[in-house]
Amino acid sequence: MTPTISRRDFLKIAGMAGVTAGIAACQPAAPTTMPTDHGAPPPQGQITSEMDTKHEAGVKKFVELIGKDDKFWGTPLSFKMDGDVKVFELTSEELEWEVSEGQFVPAMAYNGIVPGPEIRITEGDKVRIILTNKMEQSTCIHFHGVMLPNTMDGVPFITQPLVKKGETFTYEFTARNSGSHMYHSHHNAAEQVTKGLLGAFIIEPKDKTSEPEYDSDYTMVLNDSGIGFTINGRSFPYTQPILAKVGERIRIRYMNEGVLIHPMHTHGFPMTVFARDGWKLQTPFLCDTLTVCPGERWDVIVTPDEPGVWAFHCHILTHAESAHGMFGMVTAIVVQ
Repeated sequence: MTPTISRRDFLKIAGMAGVTAGIAACQPAAPTTMPTDHGAPPPQGQITSEMDTKHEAGVKKFVELIGKDDKFWGTPLSFKMDGDVKVFELTSEELEWEVSEGQFVPAMAYNGIVPGPEIRITEGDKVRIILTNKMEQSTCIHFHGVMLPNTMDGVPFITQPLVKKGETFTYEFTARNSGSHMYHSHHNAAEQVTKGLLGAFIIEPKDKTSEPEYDSDYTMVLNDSGIGFTINGRSFPYTQPILAKVGERIRIRYMNEGVLIHPMHTHGFPMTVFARDGWKLQTPFLCDTLTVCPGERWDVIVTPDEPGVWAFHCHILTHAESAHGMFGMVTAIVVQ
């Protein structure tokens, strides 16, 4: 349920001056000294000019790339029916992943993408997930936050054998607890998960009246060490914005698959936080900066009331900005 917008429409909303003002909200406190060939730093004005130019270039590139990655906000994994069982197939493999334009890093992926394809089912569904391992390393899958039989928990030598190169393993269970969950490797996880063996596992409630009303639904997978500071496998300016209209109720599902905390900050309007780790909060709360710890999932509603381009980023600034401009965990909410 994600809308589309053209680059022309984007520029109509804000203009480049507005884009730059709206997104570039975190200038570094002081520029770093860049050495010259003679060992002496260049004039302060030259340092500032180069920093400003690089910052502007990143924002312009972000604008140029709007709408050019239609898979950024998730790729649903299709399934086949075997009687009353939904059958999903996943293949783990090693590849080079493009985190930003022209920047490739060694990665591990499910079905060739990072994050892996989104698995979305409904409470009460019977599911079967068949994993085929094409990597050199052995692996497995853990369904993080999902209530299931112990034999399906995906922990090598505790609940199952390793899935070695060329082997397959089948997970089968009935979806019991609705909510925003994840699936990822549980073997050499510090490398395999942060390099991309991860994905969203969403169980919709059978009774939708238990859910808050929303008009659009975005999943934001946060990651850090293996492939760098990324949102949905990409680094700014190669991320994509959330597109909305004034008054639209936007659901955002945060999922932290990294090893660091990421306080996610919205400019312009607050978030209503209504679920943590798939469980509804008895008392939702408002904030504009929500700390998402490793392994956590948070569900929020954002309802913009002012048009424009609003920055949206991790507020550990070394995850989002440097003297070369914004990078990593930065995107925007574009409100018409």
